[in-house]
Amino acid sequence: MDTSQYLEMFIDESKEHLQACNEHLLELEKNPLDLAIVNEVFRSAHTLKGMSATMGYEDIADLTHMMENVLDAIRNSKIRVTTEILDVVLQAVDYLEEMVMDIASGGTGKKDVSKLVESLNRIEVGGAVVAETAASVVLEEEVSHEDSLRYDGYEMTVISQSFEQGFSAFEINVKLRDDCLLKAARVYMVFEILEKSGEIIKSEPKVERLENEDFNETFTVALITKEDADVLKAKVLKVSEIEHVTVMPVKTDYLMRDADEDDESTKETESIAPTTIDAEAKKGKRNSGVQSGNKTIRVNIDRLDVLMNLFEELIIDRGRLQSIASEIHNPELNETVERITRVSGDLQSIILNMRMIPVETVFNRFPKMVRQLARDLNKKVELEIIGAETELDRTVIDEIGDPLVHLIRNALDHGIENPTERVAKGKPEEGTVTLRAYHSGNHVFIELEDDGAGVNRERVLAKAIKSGIVTKETAETLTDRQVAELILASGFSTAEKISDVSGRGVGLDVVKNTIESLGGFMSIESKEGQGSLFQVQLPLTLSIISVMLVELKKEVFAIPLSSIIETAIIQTSEIMNAHNQQVIDFRGNIIPLLNLTEIFEIPEQNSELDGYQSVVIVRKGERLAGLIVDSFIGQQEIVLKSLGNYLQSVFAISGATILGNGQVALIVDCNALIK
Repeated sequence: MDTSQYLEMFIDESKEHLQACNEHLLELEKNPLDLAIVNEVFRSAHTLKGMSATMGYEDIADLTHMMENVLDAIRNSKIRVTTEILDVVLQAVDYLEEMVMDIASGGTGKKDVSKLVESLNRIEVGGAVVAETAASVVLEEEVSHEDSLRYDGYEMTVISQSFEQGFSAFEINVKLRDDCLLKAARVYMVFEILEKSGEIIKSEPKVERLENEDFNETFTVALITKEDADVLKAKVLKVSEIEHVTVMPVKTDYLMRDADEDDESTKETESIAPTTIDAEAKKGKRNSGVQSGNKTIRVNIDRLDVLMNLFEELIIDRGRLQSIASEIHNPELNETVERITRVSGDLQSIILNMRMIPVETVFNRFPKMVRQLARDLNKKVELEIIGAETELDRTVIDEIGDPLVHLIRNALDHGIENPTERVAKGKPEEGTVTLRAYHSGNHVFIELEDDGAGVNRERVLAKAIKSGIVTKETAETLTDRQVAELILASGFSTAEKISDVSGRGVGLDVVKNTIESLGGFMSIESKEGQGSLFQVQLPLTLSIISVMLVELKKEVFAIPLSSIIETAIIQTSEIMNAHNQQVIDFRGNIIPLLNLTEIFEIPEQNSELDGYQSVVIVRKGERLAGLIVDSFIGQQEIVLKSLGNYLQSVFAISGATILGNGQVALIVDCNALIK
């Protein structure tokens, strides 16, 4: 069977099941007696095992099977949950994740897991005696299924009429091996064989339970056929992983007894032909895994990217059409353009929402990471996640994972104290790290807060002065917030020694640069001895943004509205000079003025307009600046286009867009302008 068409679905569903395993195992560590959690992990592992076996990834199936054995021993109270056991099981999940990722990148998914399998085997061996007793109980349950099936009036009529036409009716009881990897697949193969030999009229358990593997190893099928019992048995036994098969004729006395009990049903269906089969069973097989209430489908992200690119072209053409309509002044054209604008606006909202992904997809990797880091550092840490359902554009989601990992590692290594220190300070010995996300306007805020030691002002200033980041004179004037933000400077680190957790010479400046490259910014608040709060502000999407179009010597530039505080026209007499820098008084604050004409080296003409200057007030975190422009054109939604690798290093330009008149406008990177 060609399984390549199912590869993408296998990878996606495998990731979901492995993530579920991680989450439930961490929950189990907190509630080791809650067997309901063990059952959840077991179900995810069991499904993954079956999927892997079907796809031919035997290494994944084998490792999952061994992990499943340990989970089965736990839920049957043969072994007790301990941190050491969970360490091994979590390591198995790590290995499985690596193998799935290898498959996703085009590999074979193979990995040497022999040592891990030995560890799992050793854990399982502790309950060998109990296992035999449990097996005997299961056997008693399975034997009970060998009693004759009970039939309703419809089914009895079909069997009775089949006898009249020379058919036989058999009940075929099949027992799968205990180590069967994919029970649903074996059931399907048995059904395929029997359907070629006759007509299936009933199964016990029902088809839905068989498909969901919601049964022990035994199931029974009622079949109408002209073949002999021995032939049927031989055919079914050819299916692998079947332990034994019993073929028994339907008992006519039992059938007649039930017929008397259900005589009314028999009268209503006595004209039904014997070749009619269990429609429910057939339908269940054809629509395996499909639920009528399902309102979602899986869509390849590449298709959404293509859709987004096409829509971006539509936005450009919409702008061009608006420009033409404003020149022609045709009422019908204006009405059509307005309607296109409204419809495309709704379409834009739908497409952007389709690309939105919960930050949970990033956050869900952190609980296990925090657990391991805390153990490595001999600290006790509780990670609290709030707002994981908050959504971000996929392009942003793809980029924020690594910065958040660095922030969390930094919080555990530098922020949270060890238990002894915390108790001495009157704190609980277990530290708390809170990761939260929430929407505000057109932005998403992600905050990482800890109740650790906070930023040590003297230590940070000493390091900053030694590194030449600030002078002694400047250091004395800095607020606590400004001191805290010094740790974002390039190469800054207060680590006394290099460790595997942090302090490797790559500081938080990497995080800051990544966030700013996404059009966001980062701030820090800290109280020494009480903890720190790192706040990251990100745009909802990077593809379509709102900008203010400005003109510089007949050249059009776009400034993102997310960076703009306000626009103003000031008198040139209000401009002052301080330390060889033009500045203005903006609401009581002295802010620098930056002349974009000079920065972008546009040939000078007349930089003043009747003694006035047009200024755009922009911000980067707490810092403000005024950008001098020639004139304001207006606000517009534009499609952000990359400049490509050749022009990616152009100073203070983050991209370009095509305007409605076909002109190219460069997009100003305010984060690069404000130091």
